[in-house]
Amino acid sequence: MPVHRLPTFGHPHLALLDGHTPIQRLARLEDALGPARRGIELYVKRDDHMSLGGGGNKLRKLEFLLGQARAAGVDTIVTVGGLQSNHARLTAAACARLGLACELVLTRVVPRSDPEYETGGNVLLDQLFGAVVHTRAGDVDALEEAHARAEALEARGRCVVVIPTGGSTATGCLGYARCAYEIAAQEEKLGFTFDAVVVANGSGGTHAGLAAGMIALRRDPRCIRSYAVLAEESTARARTAALIEQTLDAMGAVAGHRDTNDPVVDGRYRGPGYGLPTPAMIDALAQVARLEGLMLDPVYTGKAMAGLLADTTDGVFQPGQRLLFLATGGAPGLHAYRSIFASEAGPAADAE
Repeated sequence: MPVHRLPTFGHPHLALLDGHTPIQRLARLEDALGPARRGIELYVKRDDHMSLGGGGNKLRKLEFLLGQARAAGVDTIVTVGGLQSNHARLTAAACARLGLACELVLTRVVPRSDPEYETGGNVLLDQLFGAVVHTRAGDVDALEEAHARAEALEARGRCVVVIPTGGSTATGCLGYARCAYEIAAQEEKLGFTFDAVVVANGSGGTHAGLAAGMIALRRDPRCIRSYAVLAEESTARARTAALIEQTLDAMGAVAGHRDTNDPVVDGRYRGPGYGLPTPAMIDALAQVARLEGLMLDPVYTGKAMAGLLADTTDGVFQPGQRLLFLATGGAPGLHAYRSIFASEAGPAADAE
């Protein structure tokens, strides 16, 4: 169906993006896969290609979450995440642009305590963007602490809202329902539709929003396929299914007919746990960097790309299909994983 103006579904919204993010073909990656890809075409939607805060998918969610907060007169945002949270970084950056105070409750959910991980990557950027950072142990209930902090700030006269992990609420998911319309508009210009849109699945909001948007567009939501990187497959699937329903509720009459089926979530490439490297992730990330100059991240898109490449050559996708990989950002986190990629960085320059 023709799509020209992106909807806001009747919710407050503010612009944090600079228009549509581009779609690019991964031609050199296709060539490297050779005959094994069976004529499958690979494309990438560059949601890392945003000017604010280093870019990434959380900005789409924050357009609605912070739009709602601003409409309510909020002056302080408190949110949560792991120590190297991309969502925390982008919340801090967006708050800096909007003149809102920002506090982050970050937990050590990845079992690392080295200086590279504790102080580099997103942690450094959180501080540069002016956020107040509260670091806690991995077994602490970050959301409970965030609400306690919000109460303390409200007692001082502040107007506070707490945003949960990844911004994955029904309101936040509207950002990716809107993105489904953006993809449809780009497909109209390209002259074809994608057979599948492939994403990483952390807190589930990106997958859920895209699926809800596809339902509103009268398309099969199972064209959205995700690779679980945070929770195990069954938990990620159940969380995503619940978020799809909640997002459709938030969209109201726009959503129309509901037939979500079971979201397609694959947990085979998660590895031993969230934020823990796998050989397949390292290989996929290095391959895409060297062939396409595209920076993925070690926590989300690296694992999702590992899954996509394996499934492209293993027969999961049909010959000749067109696949769109969503690059959701997170490249600043690479700096917290420097030691893991040191042996993959290529030959050192010869000394003269």
